[in-house]
Amino acid sequence: MSTTDLRAKHTPAIKVSGVSKTFTTRGSEPVRALSEVSFSISQGEIVGLLGTNGAGKTTLFDLILGLTTPTAGNIAVLGRTPRAAVQGSEIGAVLQTGGLLPELTVLDTLQMMSATFPHPLPVRDIAEQADLTRILHRKVGKCSGGEQQRVRFALALLGNPRVLLLDEPTAGMDANARHEFWTTMRRQAELGRTIVFATHYLEEADNFAQRIILLHEGKLRADASAQDFREHSAQRIVEAKFAGPVPSTDELPISTEISQSGDYARMVTSDSDALARYLLNHTSARNITIRNRSLEDAFLTMTAPQP
Repeated sequence: MSTTDLRAKHTPAIKVSGVSKTFTTRGSEPVRALSEVSFSISQGEIVGLLGTNGAGKTTLFDLILGLTTPTAGNIAVLGRTPRAAVQGSEIGAVLQTGGLLPELTVLDTLQMMSATFPHPLPVRDIAEQADLTRILHRKVGKCSGGEQQRVRFALALLGNPRVLLLDEPTAGMDANARHEFWTTMRRQAELGRTIVFATHYLEEADNFAQRIILLHEGKLRADASAQDFREHSAQRIVEAKFAGPVPSTDELPISTEISQSGDYARMVTSDSDALARYLLNHTSARNITIRNRSLEDAFLTMTAPQP
């Protein structure tokens, strides 16, 4: 392999450096959507982008696609500016809405967009990959929400991009359609594409992402491998009802996070057996249950309002 090839291989797929984005409108206070966000994604990685509504996920995608520019900082896609990467068909995107003409058939849509790429993949092959073969002659406006998402996915693949951005790609799909979509995405990952996806379905991130980036209120809250998130989530949750007072953290024999609602308490601890024994023997706790902490629990903890 040549030095040029090695350098190209080690160029980050996406590099975000100190990026901030502030929106201003006349007569209103400026709104900061992103604040000094930095991370680098290697070629071939599968990354889940998580965050509550308003966390800055869509703004970040718009910046990576060159649809808007940062207020501060810079972004590179495969060593190029976002707009140059889009123009060179290096990056494709599946966005939540828009971009489809309802009066065209699925086939017409694919053929029309195929003509805009210098070296498109064969339309019939892409239709098969996106599971569109059966509906090629259906008008886009007659397609379900999930089918329209698959059309957007096919459009994103036409230019044979090395990087795929997916913004809530399974929105509008039922459980079976979501399963089929991620089966297709695994095949794309096996081809070496870099895949970055935002989703509200945390089980999708848990099952598919190698790495998770968490945005909260426009800031980078966490960036770790999915395994590290799971290990962080390896603590267990003890839930119980109390006939009397719920014990405070200081009263318990081991380190425990406690949240309380009425006579119900939810406790997070690294030693659930010891905590359960203490609750049974020294408190009024009843109906005690123990369960593993999930990615969703970790997400809720990291995005909870700070006291």
